[in-house]
Amino acid sequence: MQNTAILPLFYLPPVSYFSKIQQLNPDFLIEKFEHFPKQTFRNRAAIYSPNGKLDITVPVVKGAKMRTAVKDVRISYDFRWQRLHWMSLESCYRSSAYFEYYEDELALFYNKKFDFLFDYNLELMEWLSKKLKLTVEFNFTTEYYDDIEPEFDYREMMSPKKTDEYLNNKQYFQVFEDKHQFIPNLSIVDLLFNQGPQAKLYL
Repeated sequence: MQNTAILPLFYLPPVSYFSKIQQLNPDFLIEKFEHFPKQTFRNRAAIYSPNGKLDITVPVVKGAKMRTAVKDVRISYDFRWQRLHWMSLESCYRSSAYFEYYEDELALFYNKKFDFLFDYNLELMEWLSKKLKLTVEFNFTTEYYDDIEPEFDYREMMSPKKTDEYLNNKQYFQVFEDKHQFIPNLSIVDLLFNQGPQAKLYL
């Protein structure tokens, strides 16, 4: 484990998450055995709506308390959240330059049902990495490590509740920035839909 960073696995992660992966690649592992923390990017993402920043959340089965390993957290389908998320993505990014370029493949993730949040996030990450033309090999922890040196432990990185120290201060065009100005560190899909093949250069 020495000199190997550990990262959480997020749902449609923030832009800065991919910048960090670029920086660490290939010397990082994805955490599978941490206790699932609520109200994090593990099951939520931030996108740019006509009214400003909008959070979308993947619901998890009740009982996914602090003692449930993140790999074992199940997705809840008590309501049609996939339809809601897809409608939100469409309404936010239909007018962006590259939404149509990616929508058919991304839509598959909102029609297929996944049992586990971890599996869903991982397939999305693999797809996003491919579209960003990033060569990333995803390797995983085999147990929970609680003795990681702070400089290699990124499991608490990028909380929705606090200012992100991993922020990239560069700006790019956003669909609604004339209304609300530039909003930094939204979901990677904001960058992808607005910049398309140029997104990698931003990272």
